[in-house]
Amino acid sequence: MVLLFLPLQGAILIFMGIAVLAMKASVIEMFLVLLLIGTSGSKEVTKKSKKPKFSVPQINCDVKAGKIINPEFIAKCPAGCQDPKYHVYGTDIYASYSSVCGAAVHSGVIDNSGGKILVRKVAGQSGYKGSYSNGIRSLSLPRWRESFIISEGKQKRGMTYPSTLEYSSPRSSVVAKTDETTKPYQKSEILVSTTPLPTMTIRVPATTPAEAVSTSPNPWTPLDTTTMSTSTITVRLQPAGHRIRDMDCKVDLSFLIDGSWSIGKRRFRIQKQFLKDISQALDMGPAGPLLGIVQYGNDPSMEFNLKTHVDSKDLKAAIEKISQKGGLSNVGRALSFVTKNFFSNANGNRGGAPNVAIVMVDGWPTDKVEEASRLARESGINIFFITIEGAVENEKQNVIEPNFVNKAVCRQNGFYSFNVPSWFSLHKIVQPLVKRVCDTNRLACSKTCLNSADVGFVIDGSSSVGTGNFRTLLQFVANLSKEFEISDTDTRIGAVQYTYEQRLEFGFDKYGTKQDLLNAIKRVNYWSGGTSTGAAISYALEHLFGKSKTNKRKLMVLITDGRSYDDVRVPAMAAHQNGVITYSIGIAWAAQDELEVIATHPTKDHSFFVDEFDDLYKVVPKIIQNICTEFNSQPRN
Repeated sequence: MVLLFLPLQGAILIFMGIAVLAMKASVIEMFLVLLLIGTSGSKEVTKKSKKPKFSVPQINCDVKAGKIINPEFIAKCPAGCQDPKYHVYGTDIYASYSSVCGAAVHSGVIDNSGGKILVRKVAGQSGYKGSYSNGIRSLSLPRWRESFIISEGKQKRGMTYPSTLEYSSPRSSVVAKTDETTKPYQKSEILVSTTPLPTMTIRVPATTPAEAVSTSPNPWTPLDTTTMSTSTITVRLQPAGHRIRDMDCKVDLSFLIDGSWSIGKRRFRIQKQFLKDISQALDMGPAGPLLGIVQYGNDPSMEFNLKTHVDSKDLKAAIEKISQKGGLSNVGRALSFVTKNFFSNANGNRGGAPNVAIVMVDGWPTDKVEEASRLARESGINIFFITIEGAVENEKQNVIEPNFVNKAVCRQNGFYSFNVPSWFSLHKIVQPLVKRVCDTNRLACSKTCLNSADVGFVIDGSSSVGTGNFRTLLQFVANLSKEFEISDTDTRIGAVQYTYEQRLEFGFDKYGTKQDLLNAIKRVNYWSGGTSTGAAISYALEHLFGKSKTNKRKLMVLITDGRSYDDVRVPAMAAHQNGVITYSIGIAWAAQDELEVIATHPTKDHSFFVDEFDDLYKVVPKIIQNICTEFNSQPRN
C-alpha cells in the first residue's frame, strides 16, 4: 500500500504544478494584453491632446501698439502700410502711439506687401528719434509712457502666443442714456425700489461693472432683485453720454464763454451746464485733457487756467461758481487775450499737448475776429467756433463781420465749427465736440516742425553750375518744400538766387498753396555769373527774412557748388545772431570750411556735402529729420 500511495501522491503534485504554471501563463498573458491596451490608449490620448496649430491674428495698418494689451504677440500686417497717414514715432524702439505695421515697415522687418511680425512691449523712453527708412519717415517724440520693439514673426521656443489679441477701450462710467425727447440738462433722479416689480429689471453683469447701463423708453429702469440688498438705488440721467477716458486725448483746452448781456441768465446757466457735461465726458486729468475758462464781455477775464483744476469733480464745482460778466460780445478781443496770455507755462501749458480754443458765441460777435484769429492760428492754436442762435436772414445786416466763422476757424472744412439753432439743443453736440477735440491727428493748426517756419532758399546760380545742374538743384528745392505744410498761416517758402548779384525770386507772402509754390520753383530762370555767397546771405537777411513773421522759426537753406569770391563769416554771424537757423548744402567744389562757417552750430547737423548734383535728393530726409529733431527739443508755443 505504501508503495502504491507514493506514486499517486507524486502524480497529484505534478498535476498541481502544471496547473499553477498554466495559471501563471494566463496571468502574464492577461497582463501583456492590458499593457498593450494601456499603451494604445495612452498614444490615443496623447494624440488627442496634441496642441492645435497656432493661428496668427491679423491687424490693420492703423492699429497703434498702445491699443493692444498683450505684452508680446505675433501678428500679421496687411499690404499697403507704407503710408504717411500711419504715424510712426522713433527708430528701432518705437513709442506705443505708433502704428504697429508702420513701425514694422520702417524697421525693415516687413515691406509694403505686409507679413508676420513679432512685437514685444518695453518701457517708455525719455526721447524717440525720428528717421527716414524704407519709405517711411518716423517722427521724433520727447517722451512716451510705453515702447515696443519689432522683430521677425517667428515663434520662440517655449513661448505661447495669443491667437486673439486683446484690445483696450476707453473706460466708461455707469451712466443712463436718455432718448431724444429728454429735456436738456434735466437732472432727474430715478429712485428705483428693490421691491419686485413686473416691469423692472436692470441687468449689470458682474464681470463688467464699468459698462454703461441703458434705460428703456420706460422711465423706470428694470431691476433684477435676486442678488441685491433692500437699499434704494439712485440713477442720475446724463444727456452728455459716456465718458471718454483715453490717454491719447491729451489736449490743453481753453473755453471762451459768452458772458454778454444778450445771452441772459437762463442761457448762461445752460452754457455752464454744457461745460460741466464736457468736463464729465472728457474725464480731465494730468495725463489726459486739461481745461481752463476765459469769460468775455466788453473785456476778457480768466476764470481759471489749465492747472487750477485737474480733475472733473473739482472743475465742475468751479464752473458752477462762475457768475456772468455782462457787456458786449467782443470775441476778437478775447482771442487776442488767449493768444498772448492763456497758453503759457505759468498757466499750465504742457508744450507737447495740442492747444485748442473753443469759442462759444450767442448770435454774433460785436467786434472783428479775423486778424485776432489769424494770429492765434499762427501761434499753433486750433480754433473751434460754436455759434448758438446765429443771425437769420433779416438779421445779417447787423453782423459786423460777415462770414466771421470761416475767417476764424483753423480750417474751413466744417470740422472746426458748430452752428446750433437753439441753446436748448446745445447738449446734442457734447459728444461730437469731444470726439473732434480728441482727434489730435486732425488738429491741423497745432505747431509742428513742418507747419511753423519761414524757409528761405539761397540758391547758387553761378556759371559753374550750368543749366542742366540748375534744374536738378531746383528739383532739390521742390523736394524739400514738398515735405512742409504750405499756407499763409503754416510754413511759408521764399527764394533768392545769386551770382555776383542777388535776385529775389519770390518772398514768403507770395504763394499760399503747395501747388502754386512748386509751379513757381519750376519757373525760376538760371542766371549765370560769379559766386558772392557772403553778399547773398546779407541780401536774404534783409529782403527775405526781414519780412518774416515774429512767431515763425526762420530757416535758411543755402546751396552752392564752389568757394565764395567774398567773405562769408560776418554775414553768417549776422544770420545766427538774428535767430536764423542756417543749413549749408555743398556740391562738388564747395569749400568745406565755408560750409561749416555758414551752418548753425552744431555743424554736423546743419552742414551737408554731396559729390554730384544728382545726389542732392539723398540729403532731403536727413535735413527734414534734423529740422524736426531740433524743433521737438525746443519749448513749444
